[in-house]
Amino acid sequence: MSENIFSTFQTVVHLSEDCRSTHVFVVMGASGDLAKKKIYPTLWWLYRDNLLPSSTFFLGYARSSIEIKDFLNQKCRQYMKIKPDEEQRFQEFLEKNFYLTGSYDKSESFVQLDLKIVEIAKLGKCENVEDANRIFYLALPPSVYTSVTKLLSQNSKARKPHFTRVIVEKPFGKDLKSSNELSAHLSTLFTEEEIYRIDHYLGKEMVQNLIVLRFANQIFKRIWNRDSIECVMITFKEPFGTQGRGGYFDEFGIIRDVMQNHLLQILSLIAMDSPVSKNAEEIRNEKVKVLRTIPELKMSDVIIGQYVGNPNGQGDEKMGYLDDPTVPAGSTTPTFCCAVLKIKNERWDGVPFILKSGKALNERKAEIRIQFKEVPGDIFDNTCARNELVIRVQPDEAVYMKISTKKPGMNFDPVETELDLTYKHRYEGEYMPDAYERLILDVFLGSQINFVRTDELAEAWRIFTPLLHQLEQQKPKPIPYVYGSRGVPDADELCTRVGKYNYSNTYVWKDSSKSKI
Repeated sequence: MSENIFSTFQTVVHLSEDCRSTHVFVVMGASGDLAKKKIYPTLWWLYRDNLLPSSTFFLGYARSSIEIKDFLNQKCRQYMKIKPDEEQRFQEFLEKNFYLTGSYDKSESFVQLDLKIVEIAKLGKCENVEDANRIFYLALPPSVYTSVTKLLSQNSKARKPHFTRVIVEKPFGKDLKSSNELSAHLSTLFTEEEIYRIDHYLGKEMVQNLIVLRFANQIFKRIWNRDSIECVMITFKEPFGTQGRGGYFDEFGIIRDVMQNHLLQILSLIAMDSPVSKNAEEIRNEKVKVLRTIPELKMSDVIIGQYVGNPNGQGDEKMGYLDDPTVPAGSTTPTFCCAVLKIKNERWDGVPFILKSGKALNERKAEIRIQFKEVPGDIFDNTCARNELVIRVQPDEAVYMKISTKKPGMNFDPVETELDLTYKHRYEGEYMPDAYERLILDVFLGSQINFVRTDELAEAWRIFTPLLHQLEQQKPKPIPYVYGSRGVPDADELCTRVGKYNYSNTYVWKDSSKSKI
């Protein structure tokens, strides 16, 4: 969560008992899908668990005219996981919610928003009743970011000593130029400390665990470099296609949707050098340093694909990307991409980092595979696979190490097995917070450790923008792959040839769920 989990929860306890200031959490775009499926359920969970300041209220804002309590009860409830013994607590949560209908481009609407927040602040019965701390979550299409942020700054910011914090959802632009323009616009309205660019992958349990694994274990500190590691693969797979959202997806594609943000964030955490401390800025400084050493991607280091229907499939599996009526005819937007990145610094020079992501694949999975070099002076006639450290982000969080041991019985043959930390077994019964829970709580705490800084964002776009422009200008035809397959076969060849990845087809993951990796 924030810099130190123990101090975080001490701070949370302090926040939950604090009544020096009212907090008003404003959901901009409150009637939309993101608010319905993620934001309001998250706010309920935080409220349910007493993790928010005691005097916290929630204000929805959108162009639609809705009754907020009906909306929460009828539209959001199915995502909130409310238990029978929590009904009274949920009713209390409903009473903390308000709603205001307004425009996204008219000053008078934002003046009314400011007045509504001041009105709500007086309900808090806190010492500073003249205003409230304000958190604005922009659950809005990027097309209105500019007007909304400008009008918020002009009309709806908190008066001192209260704070204003703005949560901005991705996409943060479409390329380096548009991202820089948006960042420059925001910087004229809010300080960097007031801007929280949210990438929900940074709130996932196993992504946050990377810092602890890397810097709290001597066994890894000594081998985390080019001398011991052959390559790193970061994979994101979805078993479904666009499912009627092709119009939105086609505008961005798999590279913008997943690789330039989620997977590159994971790469930076894997590859960064040790920060001076757990301070948010120290960690973000190291992430930026490593991103600066990555050259721009070239077409020769990339394989792109687009899924086609599976004639033997069922339901949506029979439909290819171009069969989606919301996708423009003849679109060349990739739904699959495999890219090999290089890091030009002393620690990683020569070690490929493979990013692979796609839709309509054979399974749902996000994982990191750190593959180590072969054992020098091998005495087992090349029968031993490389060691791998695997960090499974989703589903079924786990960390395991693939090693070779003696096969049981009257022989001296090595066999591949694992040292296994599967979270659902080791931490049975432990509550695993949703990524949005961690991140929204961090905003209340004022911790930016899990949010993307301006220079970090600029470096990410620098790496991918030339490739994206080349794809859009030249429109190369993506390689087709069948819905429900592993993806484009050419990607395996790229991983082996450029990425130095060695596939082991003999290893089978064995745990109580019988899942195979």
